[in-house]
Amino acid sequence: MPSVTDLLTANLHEVFGNRDAASRRAAIERIYTEDVEFTDPEGVTTGRDALEDKARALLDRVPPTFRFVEDGERYASAHNGALAWAFGPEGEPAARGIDIITVREGRIATLLTLFVA
Repeated sequence: MPSVTDLLTANLHEVFGNRDAASRRAAIERIYTEDVEFTDPEGVTTGRDALEDKARALLDRVPPTFRFVEDGERYASAHNGALAWAFGPEGEPAARGIDIITVREGRIATLLTLFVA
C-alpha cells in the first residue's frame, strides 16, 4: 500500500504533471478512489473521469514548458497529507499552491487544491 507521501508525489507528477494520457489514466486508477472528490477554486469535481478531465484541461491550456515542481516540505499523518507546489516554466512559476489529501484504504479520497492569494 502506498504511503501518504507517495500519493502526494503521484498526484502532482503522475497525474497533474503528466501529459501522456495513457499513463496519466493508469495513475488515476491506481491512486484515487472511484468516488474521489477534488475541490479547487472552480468548484467540486467527483469521480476519476472528472478528475482526469480537470488534469487534461489544465495541461492543454498551458505551454509545454510548464511543469509542476515541489515547493517545500511534504506533510503527512496516517490519513492526510499536504504538498506545496509551483507551476510554470523552470525558475519562473506562474502559479503556486498546495494540495491537501485525505487517504482511504490506500488511495486518495479527497483532494483540496488552494492557490497562493
